[in-house]
Amino acid sequence: MNSLQIRKIEKGDNLKVAELIRSVFDELDIPKVGTAYEDPYLDFMFEQYQKPQSVYFVVEKEGRIVGGAGIAPLVNGDPTICELQKMYFLPETRGKGIGAEMMESCLQAAQEFGFKKCYIETFPFMIAAQKLYKKSGFEYIDTPMGNTGHSSCPIWMLKDLFY
Repeated sequence: MNSLQIRKIEKGDNLKVAELIRSVFDELDIPKVGTAYEDPYLDFMFEQYQKPQSVYFVVEKEGRIVGGAGIAPLVNGDPTICELQKMYFLPETRGKGIGAEMMESCLQAAQEFGFKKCYIETFPFMIAAQKLYKKSGFEYIDTPMGNTGHSSCPIWMLKDLFY
């Protein structure tokens, strides 16, 4: 991974992580309404992921946050199902295998928290992300799960977490 390091989010990372996520939305012209962009806690990710069965990892390169992803319980869903949340990377980080490493960290945490399945929502044009999800064992499902507030995400996937 060279100078890249995956670590848990720290309080001092809040602004950098929010800026990263917003910049990826702008870069890819992702809809902002009904997506993670308008989540009320986007500027307080450290605090959000201090809740039980929750963790957010960042990818740091030479002191800069260049990516992130997290695991948390699925809101208003089955308590044995978690959600892979806010997995975004700056362009310079994509296509280098860091997504797979981040996915591994997140799914390992999900298993340690005792979840049985992992859910994710995404967009049709996020082909590389879907390829990673499929490679990681996620399968397409026909309807959304829980109540994530992300009504603009029309693709839903689920993975069994095996122990």
